[in-house]
Amino acid sequence: MIGKFIKFKDLEDVIKYKFNSKDLLKLCLTHKSYDEKMNNEKLEFLGDRVLGLIISKNLLIKYPDEKEGIIDKKYANLVNKKKCAEIANSLNLKKYMLLGSNFKKNDQKHEKISGDCLEALIGAIFEDSSLKNAEKFILNYWDSSLKKSDFTIVDSKTKLQEYSLKKFKKLPTYTLLKTSGPHHKPIFKVTAKTPNSKKITATGSSKKEAQQNAAKKLLDDLKI
Repeated sequence: MIGKFIKFKDLEDVIKYKFNSKDLLKLCLTHKSYDEKMNNEKLEFLGDRVLGLIISKNLLIKYPDEKEGIIDKKYANLVNKKKCAEIANSLNLKKYMLLGSNFKKNDQKHEKISGDCLEALIGAIFEDSSLKNAEKFILNYWDSSLKKSDFTIVDSKTKLQEYSLKKFKKLPTYTLLKTSGPHHKPIFKVTAKTPNSKKITATGSSKKEAQQNAAKKLLDDLKI
């Protein structure tokens, strides 16, 4: 265990935060496979809420004139398991985690527990000191993503869906016309349509891409 506490100190150096309670630091890094009773699940629950609060607050500060719908999409891109896992990996957080000896190696599962551990770390910083320190930690790793302008972009399918639901209370329809080309490089041809619009055809290297392209062409045709 002495070796683990040395590693914990290394983590403090990485995140630039020194814990008052080393037991709390240990707890936030403890997965339930290591200790069924004393683990980081409750700190993860807390950290998830602290993260949501801080990101919400800072989005409203950075984008005071943005519509709520766009703010919500920015939020969804910033507060999710994928983003948490990405930041956890940048900290090499799994290096410091306490995992059960029988924990099976699974990259996808490790991604999830790393992201969960990051939320637990946020919860632990909040509980160890203050919301201010938790916010400082969060902004240190999320600030560049908060500033990215590409989060203001709403993809064409979403935009068409919002338009169709608002105007007609119905979803747009997409129809796959055909798939051509070699197996390793297929071309999908689809149509997109909303009530009272004509069918617009587009192609793509995947069904999803073809639908996006068709939605974009239809939005252009509808002058939206």
